[in-house]
Amino acid sequence: MQTQEQIIVLDFGSQYSQLIARRIRECQVYSQVLPFSTPLARIRELAPKGIILSGGPCSVYEPGAPQVDPALFDLGLPVLGICYGMQLMVQTLGGKVGPGVAREYGRAELRVTDPSCALFRNVPSPSVMWMSHGDKVLATPPGTRTVAVTDNTEFAAVQIGDRPLFGIQFHPEVVHSPHGATLIANFCRGVCACRGDWSMASFIETQTAAIRETVGDANVILGLSGGVDSSVAAALIHRAIGKQLTCIFVDNGLLRKDEAKRVQRLFADNFDMKLCFVDASQTFMDKLAGVDEPEAKRKVIGHTFIDVFADTARSIPNVTFLAQGTTYPDVIESVPINGNPAAMIKSHHNVGGLPPDLQFKLLEPLSRLFKDEVRQVGRLLGLPEDVVMRQPFPGPGLGVRCLGAVDKEKLDILREADDIFVDEIKAAGLYYKLWQAFCVFLPVRSVGVMGDQRTYDYVIALRVVASSDGMTADWVNLPEDLLRRVSARIVNEVRGVNRVVLDVTSKPPGTIEWE
Repeated sequence: MQTQEQIIVLDFGSQYSQLIARRIRECQVYSQVLPFSTPLARIRELAPKGIILSGGPCSVYEPGAPQVDPALFDLGLPVLGICYGMQLMVQTLGGKVGPGVAREYGRAELRVTDPSCALFRNVPSPSVMWMSHGDKVLATPPGTRTVAVTDNTEFAAVQIGDRPLFGIQFHPEVVHSPHGATLIANFCRGVCACRGDWSMASFIETQTAAIRETVGDANVILGLSGGVDSSVAAALIHRAIGKQLTCIFVDNGLLRKDEAKRVQRLFADNFDMKLCFVDASQTFMDKLAGVDEPEAKRKVIGHTFIDVFADTARSIPNVTFLAQGTTYPDVIESVPINGNPAAMIKSHHNVGGLPPDLQFKLLEPLSRLFKDEVRQVGRLLGLPEDVVMRQPFPGPGLGVRCLGAVDKEKLDILREADDIFVDEIKAAGLYYKLWQAFCVFLPVRSVGVMGDQRTYDYVIALRVVASSDGMTADWVNLPEDLLRRVSARIVNEVRGVNRVVLDVTSKPPGTIEWE
């Protein structure tokens, strides 16, 4: 991708760092999150228009607390310190930070004392901002102007001297700060003078050119799952290099109803992509026979997929690149915190563990995008809405939604029940409003009465949750008439089921998936 305007977010361990970057991008300005320890030389090389220092869980005065090179503040770039970032900037430049007499969490009324400050253009005073701090600024560096206050914080916002160095004690990036987006826009477009030309249309054009330049005349393979990320990656790469891309779709027998047909119809027929379809369902069933422990099932499914994928990849000539639908949150979460690999949240490579004879270069065209941006790209590339807005589906597929040992009979029962549930959710206009809605097969039988006859059949659980990121979730109270309709259809139309139950567990303490 060609060089463009950007604002760097230096991450000090805040849970909101990704959210800061998202808010910047909503201003149509590109942003990326980097560790606080990023060398100054690297920052200069990236030539950002401005820098934001995130919040963090530490106290700046504690031994070993995250620091930055003091020369960062002499680069001549606008800097905005948020919470910990503000306290670090104040302390580094000669001020003092210490524990507050009273901690401040949640809503606070912010009063702007210097309306000439560029950060607060069109921000009303008073306004509600979200606080989350126990420490506070006790003394500011020489020449500092106090810009805003709260009842508990006399230095809620400051500007240090006449330089574009700003500190705010609150979190403008969260939705609980109604005018926070305006403040961030003021920093990006006003203080940093960014043009605001970052868009998904421009991303597609620049990324298409970058893919062509990177790939040359080599071939690319991509493991296509039918999910949002892999589907958008496939469409984007195909736009760039056409028939040099081969998508490998593995039917592992753990897919939802008609999933394989849907993927083949969309990508092979409508997009005219080279699609290598592999029916390995029997192989997976054989490997999973008798395996009932959840983690053991996941490992069997993962290892078998790698074996099947590798065998297929060997049949495709001149392959240099392995493409993946890695997104920006995956990349951020795979960066070690404080330089400690043990603190890494997860590895972001979707297809790992390939044998030594298949060592490809990675092609990850979506690795700079958040999920909502990936969806925008998908729409612009012509993917249908049911693909772009598809709910998350686990990598091991129905293997983690069919409790206990899996077999074809149980999976077919689950497929039919799940198809009915999703069909009714869509008919009710709720599908795109929910994080996930799906069925779980319970390997227990219960007594029922159907047609004056005693039955002894399986139980299906309905799981439907609302969430913003999957990290936490709450169960959704569906309309009673919808639940009645779903239950009646499943019991009447799916042989082998005589009872439907509803999961009303939040995450935590439960998980979204049952296994």
